[in-house]
Parts: sequence; structure tokens; C-alpha cells
Amino acid sequence: MTDTHTPPFTTVLVANRGEIARRVIRTLARLGIRSIAVYSDADADAPHVREADLAVRIGPAAASASYLDIDAVIAAARQTGADAVHPGYGFLSENAEFARACAGAGIVFIGPGERALEVMGDKIRAKEHVTGHGVPTVPGFSAIGMSDAAIAEAAEATGYPLLVKPSAGGGGKGMQVVRSADDLAHALATARRVAAAAFGDDSLLLERLIERPRHIEVQVLADAHGGVIHLGERECTLQRRHQKVIEEAPSPVVDAATRARLGAAACAAAASVDYLGAGTVEFLVAGDRPDEFFFIEMNTRLQVEHPVTELVTGIDLVEQQLRVAAGEHLALAQENVRLDGHAIEARVYAESPERGFLPATGEVLVWDAAADVRTDAAVETGSTVTADYDPMIAKVIAHAADRAGALRKLDAALAETVLLGVDSNIGFLRALLAHEDVQSGALDTGLIDRLPAHAGAEPSAAALAAAAAFARQHDPHETATAAQRLVADASSRRTSAGELWRTAEGWRIGGLRAGTVQRFLDDDGALQTADGGHAADEPMDAVVAQDADGALWVHADGATHRLRPLSRRDALHARLAARERDAAATDPELRAPMPGAVVALHVGHGTRVAAGDRIVTIEAMKMEHPVVAPHAGVVRLDVATGDQVRRDQVLAHVSSEEPDTRS
Repeated sequence: MTDTHTPPFTTVLVANRGEIARRVIRTLARLGIRSIAVYSDADADAPHVREADLAVRIGPAAASASYLDIDAVIAAARQTGADAVHPGYGFLSENAEFARACAGAGIVFIGPGERALEVMGDKIRAKEHVTGHGVPTVPGFSAIGMSDAAIAEAAEATGYPLLVKPSAGGGGKGMQVVRSADDLAHALATARRVAAAAFGDDSLLLERLIERPRHIEVQVLADAHGGVIHLGERECTLQRRHQKVIEEAPSPVVDAATRARLGAAACAAAASVDYLGAGTVEFLVAGDRPDEFFFIEMNTRLQVEHPVTELVTGIDLVEQQLRVAAGEHLALAQENVRLDGHAIEARVYAESPERGFLPATGEVLVWDAAADVRTDAAVETGSTVTADYDPMIAKVIAHAADRAGALRKLDAALAETVLLGVDSNIGFLRALLAHEDVQSGALDTGLIDRLPAHAGAEPSAAALAAAAAFARQHDPHETATAAQRLVADASSRRTSAGELWRTAEGWRIGGLRAGTVQRFLDDDGALQTADGGHAADEPMDAVVAQDADGALWVHADGATHRLRPLSRRDALHARLAARERDAAATDPELRAPMPGAVVALHVGHGTRVAAGDRIVTIEAMKMEHPVVAPHAGVVRLDVATGDQVRRDQVLAHVSSEEPDTRS
């Protein structure tokens, strides 16, 4: 949509970080609006800080002391003369107290009014509210004020399987599937603990679990003059543990008649709370009856997946948010909304699918986005991914004339995307896009969770050759300096933070001399050998960077690998160590799979446990990770609830011997 209006505001503060802050700043710049960024100590050098016209520090790394600090954000807005605050998504975007604080300071909150935030911010209240306005809902009940015994009785009456959901918050955090009465007590305890930690509210809602459902959501826009329209639906069915992974617009199973009914229900829900701005109404659609849908919740903010709607409608949703917040009428009527082609988005997470999707951290040695698609990224070359925030670091969005074309274009873009230095789910995303059910559109929310454990691709000959050529030019046994990590071929790649990063980029391979041999250890501990199969006259499109531990990160043939160069002696030791591990008994030490906080101890010191029993739960990047007993034995705890732990730190021992209880 072209800009034909006067800018609705002079100065807007963006109360967020990462890719959504950068995306909002882009629209502000296009409209000629002065942008203000806020940042924590962890984000002092982040891209959104440099891209804004002005940036203000609001606190230390912890979100609770920075991005969630209402007083600090309001103070930054006042200090910089902001007319309005755009909250992005997450953090304070659906916080009624923050909206009130903005109003009290004479600052426009770019979002809905307090009533919409309060009604739709509580899943229980929202469900009860929309039921009275003709919106279909899933059978279930609120557990507020009920004892566990009363909940169990109501659960039997509703019927299993059930989904236990925190009433506050979103993003799937705390949701638990309960298939029988035997599982209910554990699910209630887990859901309450996660809800209290994430949202400060352990109220629960229990609903009938609809098997093999599709997750369909409808984008709505509303102004202060009674205008409410919808921009079609998004298919958000591909989820892992209730977290969306791939989204698309329109849905491959929604026809024009169902789209109209979904849109009418979404607009009714929005109108019932005098909604203002951009919002999303989410529905469950029965897998075997796509014309049957049930209200889940309303997200009173911009969604992560909003780019797919923008690409098929040509409407800048952030601009629309700004304009209706400034009191303007909606610029278009329902009959003006047209869907053009198909768009698909993949969320790139800093995580290791090969290690059970554990979040990853580290320095981004090389970041290079694909051409010919939209990429909204939180990182660039030189960025650091920490454990302080959500692990989503980018979104890659492809638009084509039809769904098949969009799928092909997205896969090609993911293959072209270079991310070295931090583990990511890009390989998993490509495998998922290739799955026959995804290709055909036969989706349900459990599809990803039913897939076998993801195994990364073996390094190709090109990847090994590139690593071998790099290793010959750099001593792999020395600690890498920044200059060693990123050398040569700067002209073909984009600039980023700092003088070094503007003059040095990922090293590229031209070829490997035939007959040379170099050995590497991959992340699975397997020995890999480059046999010199690529001659110098066989150019390869590979990018290599070396991290601070001397490991080589290689992007080649559409995949990324981390390889540790080995001498002949190292290779021999690696083979012997692998044999010893195979012959050894199970390790009695339980180690932290990632850095994080101990949020629960499930057994006491000296407890006898069976193999698979939960011992400790670690929380990091908004997710809980249980650590279980590898074998039967007696537990010796090495940590306490609340402890911050490092990756691979020993949490407990499970020994066949009784622990020493002497003081």
C-alpha cells in the first residue's frame, strides 16, 4: 500500500527488540516518522539499536528488568518526546497496565483499548465473552477456584483427552495434553508452575482436545469509528510443542465460503470488545471437517507471522496500526481486500534439532540472507545470540503465484541462507518442507511431534573439501582471532556491526588440491575425512568460518556443518575414545543440556529412582527441559532450585551405592 497521507505521528518509541523492532522501524522510516529504540545491556550492539534514529538503555539483560519494566519504557518515551509507543509482540504488547501507563503519560499506545486487552488477555474470560456473541467455542471449563479433586471430576464430565492451558499468556507455554485421569495431577502441577513463572498467574483452563486439528487464524483490522474488516486467514498448523514453526496464507483447505464465515466470526469477536488496530482471532478447525471451527483465543497485537498476510494482500499492517491509533478511518473496506498468490514463512530458531531442539547460543560468525525473498532477521554478522531471550532469530518468507511455487521458493531460500557460528533449525525446516504431508497440505498440529528424531545431513564432499582448504591456510590448533575467523571476499557480502565486520567476511573456497587428506570430528563425534576429491578447477560455493574454539563452520550444498580439525594422532584418539564409550557403562553424572535455571527438583537427596525418572528440570529461553535418570540407582543432588547452571554442569549423580549422608 502506497503512502498518500501525512505521517500519523512525529516520534514513535518501539518497545521491543530483535526482528520485530527492526521491522517496525522500517515502516516508521518509510513514513518519515522519527524512531526510538530501547535496549538492554545484552542488546547494546544489536541491529535495531543502530537502525533507529535514537536509542535509550532501559536496563540489564534480564527482560524483567528491561523490556518488561513499564516505568523504564515510559521514562524513555518521555525523555525522547515520543508521541506514541509501538509494543511489537511479546513483552508488554498485551499488558493492560502498560496501556494505562501510556495513557497516563499522554502517550498513544499503538494497540487496542484496555477493555480488549483485559477481556481477550484472559483465555477463560475471552471464551465466555465470545460465546455470548455467536462465536463457536470448544467444550471445556475454567479451573479457577477449584480444588484438584473438583477439577478431576469436571474433567471426567468433559471427557478425555483434555488440553490444560494457562489462562494468561500465550505461545503455547505451559500447555499440557492429558489423555487419562492418571496423568492429570502431573499436568496440573507443570502447567501451574510454568504459568506462574511466565505470566505471574497460575490460573488454568481445561478444554476438550480436538484430535488432529488444524490451527487457522484470521487477521483483523479495526478503527475507532466502528470499522472492522478481516484480511483472510493464515494456516499455522505446523507446530512443535505448541510453538508455530511454519505459517502460510491462505490456508490450503479453506474455501471462499468458509473464509467468509471465519472472517465474520473474527470480526464479531473484535467488535464485541470495541477493538482498535491489528489483531488476530485464532480457531481450531477439525481435521476431517475443515468447515467446522472453534474459537481458541484472540491475540491483541501484531503476530510473528503477519508477513504472509502482508505479502498476499499488499497491506503494511504496521502502517495500518499507526494510522488507526492516530484516529484515522480504515483506508479500505472489506470488498477491497484481495488475496494475491500464496506466501509461506519459516521461523529460524537458534536451536539444535539434532540435540532435541535445545536452544543454542554463540557468536554469529557469518549471516547472509537469501535473495528474492523477504527475510526479517534479528541478527547479522558479529551479533551474539544469548540465552536471555526467545531463540527465534529470523523469519524467511517466500511469495509466489501458487502454493507449490511458494514451497519451492522457500526451500531454495533456506538453502541459500548462511548462518555460521550458532546452531539453527534451518536443516530441519528444509526436511519438514519436503515432507509429503506438507507438500500435499494434509496438515495437523501433531505432525511435527510425530516425526522421528531429526538427524542432520552428513557433510558433503564439498563441505569437507572447503574445511580442509581452510584448515591448511589457518592453524586449527590455535585459538582463532576475529581476523582469522572472517577473512577475504568482503566485496560480495553485506556490511554489519563494527569496523572489522565491515572489512572481513566468510572465507570462500575455490578448490582443493587433489590427493590431500584432512580429518575432522563432526558434532555427532563421527570421524570425517576430506580425500581431495575436489580439484582446484572445480569451484565450490562454500563459506567457512572458524570459531573461538578452533572449530570450522561450513556452509555448502545448502547445509551447515561444524567440524573440528584433527591431526592423525587426534583422529586415532577419537576412534579409541568412541570404542571406550561404546563399551562403558552408563555415565552416572547428569549434566545440564544447556545453560539455564533449575526450576524444579523432582526427587530428594538419597531417593532411589528408576531409569527415565525425572530428576531436575532446567528452564532456559522460555522452555523447560527435564533431565532424567539414565539408569536405576540412588540420587545425589548437586544443585538446588533457583541455581543458575552452565551447559554440561553436573546437576546430580545416579549411583548404585547409597549416598554419604554424613556431615
